[in-house]
Amino acid sequence: MKRVLLIEDEPGLVLTLSDRLRAEGYDVAAATDGPSGFERASRDAWDVILLDVMLPGKSGFDVCRDLRQKGVTTPVIMLTARGQVVDKVLGLKIGADDYLTKPFDMLELLARIEVQLRRTPESSLAPHRFTFGNIVVDTRKAEVTRGGEPIELSAREFLLLKYLVEHRGDAVTRETLLNDVWGYHAMPTTRTVDVHVAWLRQKIEPNPRHPQHLLTVHGIGYKFVG
Repeated sequence: MKRVLLIEDEPGLVLTLSDRLRAEGYDVAAATDGPSGFERASRDAWDVILLDVMLPGKSGFDVCRDLRQKGVTTPVIMLTARGQVVDKVLGLKIGADDYLTKPFDMLELLARIEVQLRRTPESSLAPHRFTFGNIVVDTRKAEVTRGGEPIELSAREFLLLKYLVEHRGDAVTRETLLNDVWGYHAMPTTRTVDVHVAWLRQKIEPNPRHPQHLLTVHGIGYKFVG
């Protein structure tokens, strides 16, 4: 039975998530503040940690950062009511594996948990630095450099580039990008994706008019090649 630690201070959500996860066959334990959550996460063995951002005593960001500094490699899915993309970047930068914005669909959470459980020891050691040409994308540090010099990207531009790089070679639809990069509760138009891709090309392509890496797949969306 897979063990899930839920670190969340909303009693109703703790009850709802715990009941559903147990019904799905998980062994669930809960902590309702940052310090106790950190103590349980670092003391016991877990398969997945669900970590709220806004916690009493110690924020979820601090809990995640301190767990990683202590060498705890358990997958962490951060939960938050915040919608700002900068929060997502910060969470990924300090070592979170995934991020889900409240309110979320329970099936979506279960799917995200399954993704983390399917990670093998080898895949958990997968590189977090991707190089193409003279550009390096470091997904852990949330940094992009060209020839060692930083490239200034907005938070959304970084998340879009990160997604495409991690799905290199795949033709990704605009709708998928809207769902996975902007989030289900964001309602931009597909033109928003095109605009952000155009901005990225200006910043990372040697010749933005003739892109080598961020390619358009006509009738579908975009593909990263590198």
